[in-house]
Amino acid sequence: MSGITNWYKNLKPVNQLLLIGFIFRFIATIFSKGFGFSDDHFLIVEPAQNWADGFDNFWLPSPDDPARAPQGHPLLYVWINYFILKCLMFFGINDPQMKMLFIRFLHAMWSLLIIKYGYKIILHYTNQKTAWLGGLALAVLWLFPFVSVRNLAEFVCLPPLFIATWLLIKEDKKYRDYIFAGLLLGLAFSIRFQSVLFSAGFAIAVLVTKVKFKYIFAILISFLTFITLTQGVTDYFVWKKPFGEFLSYVEYNVNNANNYGNDVWYMYFALILGLLIPPLSFAFFGGWFYIWKKYPFLFWPAFLYLAFHSYFPNKQERFILTILPSIIVAGVVGIHHYIQNKKVNLNSRFIKFSKYFVIILNTILLCVLSVSYSKRHRCEAMTYLYEKGDCVNFLIEDSNKENDFLIPPLFYFGKWPSVFGISKTINADSALSYCKKHSSKTRPNYVVFWQAENIKARVDSMKKRFPTLIYEATIDPSLIDKTLYFLNPLNDNQTAYIYKIK
Repeated sequence: MSGITNWYKNLKPVNQLLLIGFIFRFIATIFSKGFGFSDDHFLIVEPAQNWADGFDNFWLPSPDDPARAPQGHPLLYVWINYFILKCLMFFGINDPQMKMLFIRFLHAMWSLLIIKYGYKIILHYTNQKTAWLGGLALAVLWLFPFVSVRNLAEFVCLPPLFIATWLLIKEDKKYRDYIFAGLLLGLAFSIRFQSVLFSAGFAIAVLVTKVKFKYIFAILISFLTFITLTQGVTDYFVWKKPFGEFLSYVEYNVNNANNYGNDVWYMYFALILGLLIPPLSFAFFGGWFYIWKKYPFLFWPAFLYLAFHSYFPNKQERFILTILPSIIVAGVVGIHHYIQNKKVNLNSRFIKFSKYFVIILNTILLCVLSVSYSKRHRCEAMTYLYEKGDCVNFLIEDSNKENDFLIPPLFYFGKWPSVFGISKTINADSALSYCKKHSSKTRPNYVVFWQAENIKARVDSMKKRFPTLIYEATIDPSLIDKTLYFLNPLNDNQTAYIYKIK
C-alpha cells in the first residue's frame, strides 16, 4: 500500500486528478447503465444502431417518401456512434448491454479532457493548490461521473470548448492556436447546435480583450470551414440543402418554444445553485461574477449561454449541463482572487461547517449516483426479451395514459419491430385486431405492462382478448428512478411487468 501511495504522490498534480476522475468514471461505466434523459438515447443511440443494422429511422431521405425533410438533428455525433457500433459488431460484439459498456467507457475517457484543461485554465489564473482543488471538483462532483458516461450531447461538446478556452488564454499563443480554437468551436457546434451561444460568448471576450484582427479572422474562418464541411456540405449531399438540419432545428425550436417545459426565468439559476451544492454553489456564483471584467474568456461564454436559456421559454434541466463545469472553473478562479484581495478568514466556523457539509453530502450523492441504473425498468424489460430469444414482437400496455404510451428502447431489444401501444383511447380490442392481421412470424407474443397502477384490472382486461397470457417477470425501477419519480411524478420511472402470449 505504501508503494502505491508513493507512486500516487510522485504523479504530476494533473495526473493525480485524472486518475481520481477515471476511477469514478470507470465505476460509472460498469454500474451506471441505462440512459439519463430521453434524448441521450432516442436521438443518439437508437438512430445510430438503427442505421448500423441497415434500417431506416425516417431521418434520412428515401425515394419511397419524397416528403421527408431534415429533422433538426446534428448528425455528426450520431454518425460517430454509428461507426463505433459498426466496429463493435465487426468484432462480434452484438449484445446491446455489452455495446453500451464500450460506449460508456469511451465517453468516460473523453470526459477526462474536461478535468485536464479545467485544471490548466485554473492554474493559469491562480496557483497549483487552487487549481488542484478546482480540478478535484471537476473530477468528483456528484453529478459528473454519471453524466460523463452518457450520450448527452450537452456534455459531450464540452472537451472541445475547454480546449479552445485554453488555447485562447495561454501565454505562448501562436497563430495556429487561434486556428485550432476555431476548429474546436466548430466541432462543439457540430455536436450540439446550442453551443453556438458559448462560441458567441467567446466572440464577446475576443472583442473585449482587443485581439488583433488577423487572429479573429483565423478563429472565424476555421470555425466556418469546419461547420461548412460537417453541416453545409454534408446536408447538401444528403438533403440538397446546406445547413438543412441546423435551419430545421432553429425553425422547430422557434415554433415549439412554448410546447415543452416552460418555467420561470430564474429556473436555471436555482437549478445550478442546487446542483453545485449550497453554500459552495453560492461561492461559485459569486466568484464567477467577481471576475467578469478581469477574465472575459471565463465569464462571457457561460453567461451568454445562461442568459439566453433563462430568456427562452423552453427550459429543460439537461440544457444547463453544458455550463456547469465552466461555472466551477470561473468560480474557483474568482473565489481565489476574492480571498486574496479581501483577506477572508478561512478558519471561521461557518466556512468550516460549509466545507464538511459539502464534502459529506457530495460523497453520499457521488457514491449513490455513480452506481445508479437510470431508466432501469425500460432497459431491462427490453434486455429480458432480447435474452429470451423467442420474442418476435411485443405489445406495450400503458393504459394509464390517455393518448400515447411510453416508448420502449428498442436498442436493448436488438430488433426494430413496429411496436403497438395500448392507451386509454387505443384499447385491448385494437391490440387483438392488430395481432390477427399479422402472421406468426411477426405477430406479438409478449406484452409489456408499464407502471403498477391498476395492474390487476389491466391484466384481466388483456386476458379476455388473449386467454393464454401468462406472467413472466417483474422489472423494478432502480433507486435513482424511484427517487426521481418521488420528486416529480412526471418521470415515468416505474415497475414493468412482462407477460407471454402462448
